[in-house]
Amino acid sequence: MTEASEFDPPKADDSTASEISELSKKGYNLLKDNKTNEAVASFRQILDIEENNNYALVGLGDSERKQAHYKNAIDYYTKCLSYHPGNNYALFGLADCYKALNNYHKAIAIWEQYLVHDDGNITVLTRVADAYRKIRDFKKSKELYRKVLEMEENNAYALIGLGHLHYDFKEYKDALFYWTKMLEANPEHTDIRVLTSIGNCHRKLKSFDKGLIYFEHALEMDPKNFYALFGIADCYRGMNQQFRSIEYWNRILELDPKNKVILTRAGDAYRNTGDYKTAADYYNRAMDIDFDIYAALGLALICKGEGKFDEAIERLEKLIRDDKKNHRLYIDLADCFLKTGRKDKAAETLRSFQKQGIRNQAVNELLEKFEAGKI
Repeated sequence: MTEASEFDPPKADDSTASEISELSKKGYNLLKDNKTNEAVASFRQILDIEENNNYALVGLGDSERKQAHYKNAIDYYTKCLSYHPGNNYALFGLADCYKALNNYHKAIAIWEQYLVHDDGNITVLTRVADAYRKIRDFKKSKELYRKVLEMEENNAYALIGLGHLHYDFKEYKDALFYWTKMLEANPEHTDIRVLTSIGNCHRKLKSFDKGLIYFEHALEMDPKNFYALFGIADCYRGMNQQFRSIEYWNRILELDPKNKVILTRAGDAYRNTGDYKTAADYYNRAMDIDFDIYAALGLALICKGEGKFDEAIERLEKLIRDDKKNHRLYIDLADCFLKTGRKDKAAETLRSFQKQGIRNQAVNELLEKFEAGKI
């Protein structure tokens, strides 16, 4: 159920009730046909006949909600409920408005009122489960999604929701289970978002070769899909095949040439293949849009790769002044000092990071090698 258009006003004997019934049906049909202004006119005609009529107030609420005028819609639904407490259509619309405004706690409270009257409504149950997921209540969200699956095995909304729930809590194997089940349940109606979601699980699990299959399938469905292009490029990066990732970073940039993150990723790929000139061009293009620490780091690493250690050190020290807690900067700076024979300075750099009270395994292991004389 999505709006009050799915029910018919009760038939009545007198001419006034009959007129209201006809205007109500007309209004909901116009709303279905996206003729919102005409629908509003019909609902207002009802209010001229019968002030505070529930069908008219819900219809006006639905009209405002359809136009994303959520606060106006809330006023109509609330007014309806003040005269007609427990009206399911007003409750449903009101909850949807609060959800759209990201006020999930209020939406949940209202949907639960609805479920008192209709606890088997799958549409409402999945909406409440979604809302609990948004407020990160893992237990209640999972409980409701599972309840839906007990009522309707392979319900798409519940399977997708469970996938997102587990993904949000970094339980990637469980997310993979539900999204794969969704894919298997609907082989003839593959949802591209499910394909990219499965691909993202494999990226997180570092099973890049498996993720690649799903992203490529998604790209066949939509050759310009950002998530498919990004996923393929990132899988090749994870498989240490940077030369292959370059094509896909550039395909994204053809669609979105000012994407700072992608310019930096492409710069990294060119740098890792030894093409420092092109890498520097991409990093500088990113920096021209806005400062980006990873583009700035990339430029420092080009200096390091070209043996310009003093310039690399200068760049890295400047970056550390602005981002004192970024462990990677300290590791690269220590390596520059090491390559110029300043071993003590390298160890001092790593200790300065540790003094901030931040524990980082890579920094700790490198410092242990210094102290054990293995470097």
